Amino acid sequence: MLRTHPPTIAIFLLIAACGDPGDPVTSASEVSSTAEPTGTTGANEPTTEPTTSAGSESATGDPTAGATSTAGTPSTSGSLDTTGADSETTGTTGDEPSPWDGEPLPLEPPGSWSWVPFPDSMCRDGSTTGIGVRYGVGDDLVIYFEGGGACFNSDTCALNELWKNFGEFKFDAWALGIGKAGIFDDDPQNPVRDWSFIYVPYCTGDVHAGAREDVGIDGVLGAQQFVGYRNVAAYLERIVPTFADAGHVLVTGSSAGGFGAALNYDRIAGAFPDSAVTLLDDSGPPMSDQYMPVCLQQLWRDLFNFDATLPADCADCFGDEGGGISNLATYLGEKWSDQRLALFSSERDGVIRTFFGYGLEDCGGGSYTGEAFEAGLYELRDEILGEGPVWGSYFVPGTAHTILSSPDFYATEVAGVPLTTWLASLLAGDAGHVSP
Repeated sequence: MLRTHPPTIAIFLLIAACGDPGDPVTSASEVSSTAEPTGTTGANEPTTEPTTSAGSESATGDPTAGATSTAGTPSTSGSLDTTGADSETTGTTGDEPSPWDGEPLPLEPPGSWSWVPFPDSMCRDGSTTGIGVRYGVGDDLVIYFEGGGACFNSDTCALNELWKNFGEFKFDAWALGIGKAGIFDDDPQNPVRDWSFIYVPYCTGDVHAGAREDVGIDGVLGAQQFVGYRNVAAYLERIVPTFADAGHVLVTGSSAGGFGAALNYDRIAGAFPDSAVTLLDDSGPPMSDQYMPVCLQQLWRDLFNFDATLPADCADCFGDEGGGISNLATYLGEKWSDQRLALFSSERDGVIRTFFGYGLEDCGGGSYTGEAFEAGLYELRDEILGEGPVWGSYFVPGTAHTILSSPDFYATEVAGVPLTTWLASLLAGDAGHVSP
């Protein structure tokens, strides 16, 4: 039986932070208190649609038009500053690639999480961060990008602030809770239970893909450092030599981390040329311009400097009006046709709908309907991802958000296919589509 929870917009946005347990078709258990940060909860279809603006949505603001559902120095000004300095993009596909030859990560006994600080990293408030490392017993590796919303206006930045990384102290709590759940668990059903893990915390507010410093946003105190993409380059300098012999690398993440995994996949796959490199984007669907508002894509491009971090040779990723981000999926599928890529999503994900809603009414804000999201999701699958063998997908009914860090990861089954079985098949090279 599907669970129901309070339908408030605040809960929808908060569960974007570290990943909600999802809303499977069949569920054997609820999330334990240690597997989910305080204040988060699952979500099902609300009794009212979430709204990001006081104004109501007009017919022209509804992306379903014509569509049928098939499924830290404070800034002196608080205004948006689009002249912030662009960051270095070392390791991007637009520059000479890094040799990825930094000092290997310190060795630790298998099975325990450890924190590795990176003094050259930076959160959006200017503080430093690092990564979590847990060694497995084999040669395979998971690189997991944490979620936590995105910072592009005063509302979203305030919520993203709640989940900002505070270094090793926050990591210790994460490792004892979420870091033992879902794909991090040693459950026999877990296809990656024996793998090594890299945990990339989220404190930049730019879906791990920004390359701009000293950005001002109206209503947000201080200059924002959107340098997630540069941070990942610093991490790879040490991750790659540590796991140079990895037979298989799973690049994954939830929510903002799902988007981040996809946006960083190209250079990670290039950094492991002798490995199988699989992508699993958990709840970060790169929908077409019809369903992911173009003005919102343009806003993200300007704030985060996506034009410096999207693959330079993905011509269709750079739309004239700011759109085209969904074409990254086509690009990755063609360039890495010998790899396997996949997307997980709920059919009417309430959190992602809330964020997309900020782009309605020419970025005036509105209520993004479940019908619109479902139509966009199936268009993404049928028209962009296409029929195998490269891209796969696993869709579940409902409005819940993310699955990978939840015990429900083991209880989810759609059309007779358990999620764990689907993931095992994906890792074995079979990227199939599963949906209700």
